[in-house]
Amino acid sequence: MSKARAIIKRRKAVGNIRKITRTMQLIATARFQRSHQHAVNAKPYTGGVAELAGELGSLSGQMRHPLLRANRGTGRSVMLVVTSNRGLCGGYNASVLRTAIGALENCRRDGLDVDLHVVGKKGIGYFRFLRRSMAETYTQFEDRPAYADVDAIAQRFIDLYEDNRIDRADVVYMRFLSAGSQRPEVLRLLPIAQISAAGRAAAEHPAMVPAPVPAEHYDFSPGADALLADLLPMTVKVRLYQCLMDAAVSEQVARMVAMKSATDAAGDMIKYLTQRYNRARQSQITLELLDIMGGTEALA
Repeated sequence: MSKARAIIKRRKAVGNIRKITRTMQLIATARFQRSHQHAVNAKPYTGGVAELAGELGSLSGQMRHPLLRANRGTGRSVMLVVTSNRGLCGGYNASVLRTAIGALENCRRDGLDVDLHVVGKKGIGYFRFLRRSMAETYTQFEDRPAYADVDAIAQRFIDLYEDNRIDRADVVYMRFLSAGSQRPEVLRLLPIAQISAAGRAAAEHPAMVPAPVPAEHYDFSPGADALLADLLPMTVKVRLYQCLMDAAVSEQVARMVAMKSATDAAGDMIKYLTQRYNRARQSQITLELLDIMGGTEALA
């Protein structure tokens, strides 16, 4: 009977784990819906800023702005890697970190020393394990990134680029395509791609690059160049903000899927243990009946 009791104890433990994973799945689902709605609500603003920058760029002729020029000769770059603070989200962090390692190798081949900025405790722990130095770490971002925090990071990158202290700035994050599709991506944040060549990029990420320019003509006060001086830094900031929101939504989707898989696996384990318990119980009953019959025959 001890074997049957051990199976019962194990089945009870698996049942408790199933309750936990089911609860975490429901929490991740609620957070996903909230994060997704937040990202959808922000896209008209980020898209409008990029579209206006595109219109101004086409009307102002040859633009001369520090964020548009290509810095050369500094031998340095910055890379922001966006991971999660919590685990239990499947291969989310592993995919982002694998892409980041590949991007770091590409920078090394290009002769660039990378100042690494890492978002999320999982990424911080990973690079500490690799004994890779980090210029800055951030753990304040959750499922709803605050724009003020993103603004400070983006402004730091902009200042470094305008002072000609870095050649480029990249972001490695999980891009959200749909609830069933996310992929790790390396986004070139600085220098800003020439607005005249943004058509192909707009098809890849419509919320992050300027849209095609309409044929209407506008009068600007102040002039287009003065407006661009404000709009281009804002474009960098909203692109980075969109990246962090995509990462937050993708993290919740990954956790939701991982917890659902764990819940289903626990259910299958409970069924398997129930079958084993029934067989063990039946074997115990059969042995007891055989003992009774053997005793009866001995007394006859």
